[in-house]
Amino acid sequence: MKKYCIVFVLLFIIILTAAVCARPEDGTAAAYLRLHVRANSDSAADQAVKYEVKEAIVEYLTPVAASAESKEEAVAALEAALPGIERTANAVLAENGFAYLSRAEIRAEEFPTRVYDGVTLEAGVYDALIVELGSGKGANWWCVVYPPLCFAGETGANVQYRSRIWEIIHDFFAD
Repeated sequence: MKKYCIVFVLLFIIILTAAVCARPEDGTAAAYLRLHVRANSDSAADQAVKYEVKEAIVEYLTPVAASAESKEEAVAALEAALPGIERTANAVLAENGFAYLSRAEIRAEEFPTRVYDGVTLEAGVYDALIVELGSGKGANWWCVVYPPLCFAGETGANVQYRSRIWEIIHDFFAD
């Protein structure tokens, strides 16, 4: 009975802490590397090709994102992959009859608040892989490269979920 009371108190504290501390602390943006694909314009054709380019880039970068064990590793891998990213985007543009090219670079950029599969990233300045198609003045698409929130695939096969709280509770009752 004593163990159950302790677990109840711990769960109450965890829930209370989560409710009070729902906003991420300062410096959260430093832990993420985002991806931003900007269309040439807002025309239907430019917007459609933006999504095709996005799909090709995500496919190209999936092994890169999956192998990175830190944001620093992800940035280094993406910097090395910039020419390949541009070649991938340019191939999709050419296949679809567009004369303009893409430009890819990593830089700090302002992002609005965004939710990815239940993870909220507050508005702020984030490091990002920016891929501009042509003038880059059209509506855009974005996601997170590291940790790989848009690179896990449909099944989430590359994602391993762990809960330190569950491990503590499991260890407590295993005695």
